[in-house]
Amino acid sequence: MAMTTATTEITTSVIEIVADVLGADVADLRPDTDLRTVEGADSIKVLRIIARIEQRYDVELDDEDVFGVSTVEQVATVVAAAVGS
Repeated sequence: MAMTTATTEITTSVIEIVADVLGADVADLRPDTDLRTVEGADSIKVLRIIARIEQRYDVELDDEDVFGVSTVEQVATVVAAAVGS
């Protein structure tokens, strides 16, 4: 699936948030990175990541949508759908 410009920007933003919350290096994260495999990731930190994304984009993401995805790109797709991109 080709990413739109908005989704690409959201993906970059999600990567920055993930890196910040998990203390990871942005350069080590890619759109296909499985968030469950990032060192330091646990359920509490994933919730923090989601909360930060919701704050940044002023959206509320459905738990089913969020917990049904695992990669940065999939999270960005859910966010893009929520913001109407």
